Amino acid sequence: MEPFHTPTSIPISYAFTSIPTAASICGSTDCISISPWMDCRIWSRLPQGLIDRIVACLSPPAFFRARAVCKRWYGLIFSNTFLELYLQVSSHRHWFLFFKQKSLKSYIYRNNTSANNGTLRANYEGYLFDPESLKWYRISFPLIPPAFSPASSSGGLICWVSDDAGSKSILLCNPLIGSLIQLPSTLRPRLCPSIGLTITNSSIDLAFAGDDLISPYAVKNLSSESFHVDGGGFYSIWGTIASLPRLCSFESGRMVHVEGRFYCMNYSPFSVLAYDISINQWSKIQAPMRRFLRSPSLVESRGKLLLVAAVEKSKLNVPRSLRLWALQECGNLWVEIERMPQQLYNQFAEVEGGHGFNCVAHGEFVVILIKGSDKALLLDFIGKRWVWIPPCPYINNGGCGGRREDAVDELHGFAYEPRLAIPITALLEQLTLPFNSFTA
Repeated sequence: MEPFHTPTSIPISYAFTSIPTAASICGSTDCISISPWMDCRIWSRLPQGLIDRIVACLSPPAFFRARAVCKRWYGLIFSNTFLELYLQVSSHRHWFLFFKQKSLKSYIYRNNTSANNGTLRANYEGYLFDPESLKWYRISFPLIPPAFSPASSSGGLICWVSDDAGSKSILLCNPLIGSLIQLPSTLRPRLCPSIGLTITNSSIDLAFAGDDLISPYAVKNLSSESFHVDGGGFYSIWGTIASLPRLCSFESGRMVHVEGRFYCMNYSPFSVLAYDISINQWSKIQAPMRRFLRSPSLVESRGKLLLVAAVEKSKLNVPRSLRLWALQECGNLWVEIERMPQQLYNQFAEVEGGHGFNCVAHGEFVVILIKGSDKALLLDFIGKRWVWIPPCPYINNGGCGGRREDAVDELHGFAYEPRLAIPITALLEQLTLPFNSFTA
C-alpha cells in the first residue's frame, strides 16, 4: 500500500458542491442535541473501527466533504489501515468521466497554461457524472504535463497518452489521490492508435493498434503491440506484436475489453475487430445490419459486448430507430436487446440532425452523447428507463442546449469507477521493471 502515501502537498481537487448540514437546516446546533437520532451521548461512543467502516462506504463527494470534519478524517486518505479497509467494504460505483474536445481528431481541450519554473503546464479538467443521482462534478488534473490526452480508463485509473507522433508515452493517473505512474513507452511509432486498457486487482493489460508510420508514402503496416503485468510475476513489455486483418480502418480510437478480448469498430464497411489476448490473434466479426448502421459504437455493459447504432432502412418500410445488440457467447452472433421508444427516437433524431453520436457504458448504464450539442440520453437497464441528462454546468456551449456551427465543446468520456485505493499501483511500483514515478 506504499504508493497511496501521497504527500499532503498534492492537491485533492474535487469541486464538490456542499450540502446543508443538520445545523444549517435548523439554524442552530441546539437542535442536534434535542433530536434522539443525533444524541452525542450515543454517537460519541461509537467504536473507531465502526466509524472508519462507515466513512469507507461514503460516496467520493461525501468522503471529501467529510475530510473537513477533523484532522484524523483528513488524514484517512494517507492511512494504510483505512485504505485496506476501503478495499474490503467500498461499493463499486458505475460513474462516467468526460473531457471536452473540439472534434474527433483534435486534441483534448486545455483550459489554459501557466508558467511554472520557466515551463508551461496544461491545466486539464474533467467532469464526473453520477448516473444514479444525475449530478455532475468537476475535477482537475494538475500533474498531467502538456501534450497528453486521456485515452482509456479501467479499475479507477485514467490512461493518458502523448499526442505527438512516434513512440507513445503512457501515464496512469488516479485523480482522487493525485498519484501518477509512467509506463514504458511503446516500441513502434504511431500517430493515432486505438487503445485498450483493462486493470484488475492483480494484472494490467494494455494494447495499441493502428498504423506504424513506417513512411508517409508507404502502405500502412497495420499491427498491434501489447503490454502485460500480473501479480504472478509474468510480464511482457511491448514485446508481443500481432498483425491486424487486411482492409482495416480505425476511427474510434478506443477498444472495449470483454472476457479476455479487446474489441474495436472497423469502418468501410462496418465490422468488429476482436483481439484475443491469450493467443495474440486478431479476428473479424460481422456487424448486425451493417449496411443500414449509422454512428455505431462498441461498449461493455454487465460483462457483455454491446453495439449501439442508429438503423436507417430508407428503401424499406421499416421505421428508423436506435438499437442495441449484445454479442453472444459463441462470438459471432448478435441479439437485439433494446430499442429506443419510437416517440423518444423522433425527439432524439430532431436534436441529433444527422450529426452523429458517441456512446459510453458502465454497469447497467449507457450514455449516448449527441455530437455538436450538450444533449445526452441515459439508458438504465435495471430501471428500464430512458432519461435526458442535465447539461454539464461546467461547460459553456453558447446557450441552453443550443448548437453552434463553429467551435462547440463536445464531450467524450469513459466508464470510470472512483476509487481511493487501487492495488495494481502497488504492483507496478514494487516490480523491478524500468518504471518510474512521473514528475510533471
